Amino acid sequence: MNTADPDPRPTQDRETVRVELGARSYDVLVGAGLVEQAGRLMASLLRGRSAVVVSDGVVAGLYLDATLRSLREAGFACSALTVEVGERSKDLETLGGMLEDILGRGIERTTALVALGGGVVGDLTGFAASILLRGVPFVQIPTTLLAQVDSGVGGKTGVNSAHGKNLIGTFYQPRLVLADVATLGSLPLRERLAGYAEVVKYGLIDDPEFFAWLERNGAALVDGDRDLLRTAVAHSCRAKARIVAADERESGSRALLNLGHTFAHALEAEAGYDGSLLHGEAVAYGIVLAYRLSAALGLCSADDAARVAAHFREVGLPSEANALPPIHWNTSALIERMKHDKKVQDGRITFVLTRGVGQAFLSQDVPHEALRTLLDRAFGERGLSASR
Repeated sequence: MNTADPDPRPTQDRETVRVELGARSYDVLVGAGLVEQAGRLMASLLRGRSAVVVSDGVVAGLYLDATLRSLREAGFACSALTVEVGERSKDLETLGGMLEDILGRGIERTTALVALGGGVVGDLTGFAASILLRGVPFVQIPTTLLAQVDSGVGGKTGVNSAHGKNLIGTFYQPRLVLADVATLGSLPLRERLAGYAEVVKYGLIDDPEFFAWLERNGAALVDGDRDLLRTAVAHSCRAKARIVAADERESGSRALLNLGHTFAHALEAEAGYDGSLLHGEAVAYGIVLAYRLSAALGLCSADDAARVAAHFREVGLPSEANALPPIHWNTSALIERMKHDKKVQDGRITFVLTRGVGQAFLSQDVPHEALRTLLDRAFGERGLSASR
């Protein structure tokens, strides 16, 4: 990617990022005040004039009224439903309840589903849209930093299984994404930090200049500086749009977006999706482990691994195992989780490794003992049993 250093103070109020997918291309709008404009923006794209807005209890209390008002002012007949907050809602039981509820409202194939919330709401709503009536229109209004820069763009939908995270789902692109950075001001610091881990990922994959910019501006960004947030969201969306356009279904380069995620998904599953470990927190430590594994294999320098860990530590994200929830972490259990990751091929775990900052690549050739040694050392630091 090797893009120019982002301008930390863009002058325009709204930026448009195009996701080029032929007839299924769509825009990601990044700016403030987009929730209040949702109806007008959707009306210019959609044939139908009915919508169901899906949200969670927290986000609904903040933005649902404004969203419904905007839709009704644009001529939409609309209603809303809410799901429980948190990753535990991302399961087949919740999805089934949503489907029956929405079908009971007498929807048609032109009825749009609108995801108003974070990654859980977006994944559930997108999955529902992809299978209801064999596909209805879908609009994303992501309200968390993580969803605006990652899960809200690119068309991955799905739910978790007892066997692992995101193992049941579809690729289904939205018609429009409205990333309203004004919603990020209502996030707790912990939620902004969780999203920030996904922002950092884009620099570490193939954009070292962006990572250097984040090293200079990350503290102010996670503190809520709106201009910096808008710059980071737009830059991240442009990066993801390029990757998705080149590899929509993750058969090649899109898998690089999973930097740190093989570790992260295993950590989340072991933590039980109970809120004690947020996805972005797991991703941050997963990226640290990916860099340390790369250094142990002689692929990148120990200085690069230390630099990445230092940045996460400086902004307040996990860089060591002692920053994770105090549960009994177990090397063998984590490796078993990784063996059920959706990126496993021919029984081999796929890792995103690196030859240095901005030089990520895919590998299925990580020696088992190197992985076990890395995890034993990481969790042994806590004085916990690291292997059976």
